[in-house]
Amino acid sequence: MVFFAELGKVIKKNIRDYGMYIALGVIMLIFNILTDGLFLSSRNISNLFNQMGYIAVLAVGMTLVIVIRHIDLSVGFMAGFLGAIAARLLRDGMHVLPTILIVLALGTVFGFVNGFWVAKIGLPSFVATLAGMLIFRGALLLFTQSTGTIIVTNDTFNQIGNGFIPDVLGKGDIHLLTLTIGLAIIGFYIYSEIKTRNNKIKYNFEVLSTPIFILKLLFISAIVFYIFWILANYNGLSWTFVITLAITFIYHILTTKTVLGRHIYAVGGNPEAARLSGIDVQKITLFVFGSMGFLTAISGILYTSRLQSAAPDAGTLFELDAIAAAYVGGVSAAGGVGKVTNSLIGALVMASLINGMNLLGVGISLQYIIRGGVLIAAVVFDIKTRSKIS
Repeated sequence: MVFFAELGKVIKKNIRDYGMYIALGVIMLIFNILTDGLFLSSRNISNLFNQMGYIAVLAVGMTLVIVIRHIDLSVGFMAGFLGAIAARLLRDGMHVLPTILIVLALGTVFGFVNGFWVAKIGLPSFVATLAGMLIFRGALLLFTQSTGTIIVTNDTFNQIGNGFIPDVLGKGDIHLLTLTIGLAIIGFYIYSEIKTRNNKIKYNFEVLSTPIFILKLLFISAIVFYIFWILANYNGLSWTFVITLAITFIYHILTTKTVLGRHIYAVGGNPEAARLSGIDVQKITLFVFGSMGFLTAISGILYTSRLQSAAPDAGTLFELDAIAAAYVGGVSAAGGVGKVTNSLIGALVMASLINGMNLLGVGISLQYIIRGGVLIAAVVFDIKTRSKIS
């Protein structure tokens, strides 16, 4: 009884972090029942992670933008426009690597331009990025008006969005390399959690009891292993998912282990206090928007590669899904709170909703209504939990 009482207290105290996992579990369970097990099949789970890739990458950047109390509405059509540039360059004969580098550089520049209007000129981010959304929408239409949809025939580029990592460890029914990567991630997670716990004990900080801590490790490890086991029984890890995981890991290290990361959250928590403590708020704002532009370029590449084409309407409502994924992932509308790793879960929640509704044949009009409702629910959840904490 003591164990369950403590477990209840831990869940209640950390409801902001655990709420999205509960929501994801409920969504997956419901869709799996309604689709007679099709939702959690190896093929569909693999497709699900591929579908979420370009939104998850945007959600990572959007989380940091919201953390510093701003918003970026331009990312959807910016991704579509940058994807169209990549498609045009490839069609004109440019090699894949310089094409990707050019698109990444352009995305970063576009992001810094957004940041310049906000940080240096003082425009509200809503206005600056709304203008950017309209500009990139028009640029995309102009760029594709003479040709319409630009077809990408470069197999190497198309592999980014549709290919899978080769299994260099075996040729059997199980993708051994995928399974090995999954076990390595579990090992790193357990090592990191134990190290963090020991450091907290060293400085007399509050920690979970040993039984609850072990339960947490086993629960998270079991979920990760199950996901990688499912993927290993299909085609293994896709390049899209590998890129998404790598970006999430890099930004997790950036935001949790570096001075820059601490400054970002300090600016989000209280910009004036951060400025008085010597933090250059303008530079932090420029960096976050530049980072958002860089990740938008990656998103555009992933989306264009997956569809093997660039259409005049590419990027429509990407910003909605990215913002929704960030909020579902627990970022606070008040700023200063949010984890990039949780934004990955938020993107998975949104992708699961879309995927499950498509499997059930739900109309696109009703899908938009449901997704809008989920966004409202996420923000209401943030407000209610924040008021209880404070």
